[in-house]
Amino acid sequence: MTEDNSTPQREKLVTDFKKLVASAQEMLKATSTNVGERASEARAHLESNLKEARNRIAVAEAMVRDRTKEYAEVTDTFVRDQPWKAIGIAAGVGLLLGLLCAPRGRRE
Repeated sequence: MTEDNSTPQREKLVTDFKKLVASAQEMLKATSTNVGERASEARAHLESNLKEARNRIAVAEAMVRDRTKEYAEVTDTFVRDQPWKAIGIAAGVGLLLGLLCAPRGRRE
């Protein structure tokens, strides 16, 4: 498994893309009473693009879900195979976070 730091960015992209698709669908519904050949063509084109966008969102979500499962399985295997090493790592991270979050003495 390779290191991939883009998972949070992908999740944000998927969320933003969903919002965009929802907004476009609302706009499409709002303009459905407009008549005319160009309006009908534009709506048909937009509907086609929205369908493609929804498909791409589904693929991206599946990728994120699969990658998350993969990371969870690797972590679970590591903790089960080397529990003391995992405890040591967790203690070290906890200590580091505690030091970083601890209030500092006031300097006047």
